[in-house]
Amino acid sequence: MQNILKLAPSPRTRSILRETYYKSVPSLIRSFFRGKRRDAVFQQAMQQFLQDPGACASPGNPILTDLIYGWGNEAWSAMDEYLASCIDYALKSNGPILECGSGLSTILLGAIAKRQGQRHWVLEHKPAWATKVQHHLNNYQLDSVVCTKPLKDYGDFCWYDVPLDRMPDNFFLVVCDGPPRRTKGGRYGLVPTMRERLKSGCVILLDDAYREAELKIAKRWGAELDTSFAIQGISKPYIKMVVT
Repeated sequence: MQNILKLAPSPRTRSILRETYYKSVPSLIRSFFRGKRRDAVFQQAMQQFLQDPGACASPGNPILTDLIYGWGNEAWSAMDEYLASCIDYALKSNGPILECGSGLSTILLGAIAKRQGQRHWVLEHKPAWATKVQHHLNNYQLDSVVCTKPLKDYGDFCWYDVPLDRMPDNFFLVVCDGPPRRTKGGRYGLVPTMRERLKSGCVILLDDAYREAELKIAKRWGAELDTSFAIQGISKPYIKMVVT
């Protein structure tokens, strides 16, 4: 054992090795290997998630942490508290799910929807991003419906151009993490556009409750839907609202 310990590099040696690696290996090659590593982590975590989604319905779950890392968009991906809540309510949902904005949550909600025989509709306005998400949906044979169109100007606000003629009459869960905050009206367009599809009991999860704009939107929604809302989460708060 002592001989093995002697073979372990000292902290200074490890520091020198890291410095040598970053100096000698081009950034593109490093990025390639990081991407491969993320892909491997994501695939393994996804297989675990598919076996038991309910195990990931609590913050801090290591599978959820690996999924976020493997997805490779930590700066923009929903934090694990919000993702865990989305998973929890998707598992409890008794009908169609609507998602505003796409990403890692789309893959997870799509898997749950398929598992439970529900429909999952996704609104996205960026074609390149929608293509990435669709690739992952196809890879796991998930039949979520991704609607990709430029944002539409409704006058007082801009929001997704929704195909209402093809959508369900009643959504049981809405996960709202889009469009971007700099959009005219932000995420407000959900309620005025989809009001008739948000029946009593529908749960709305609005991300980014730490932003003043989202709080104002939640207050407007609450007034228009005649309901209240609660702020949940600690690291990155989100808003939960139930249509009455």
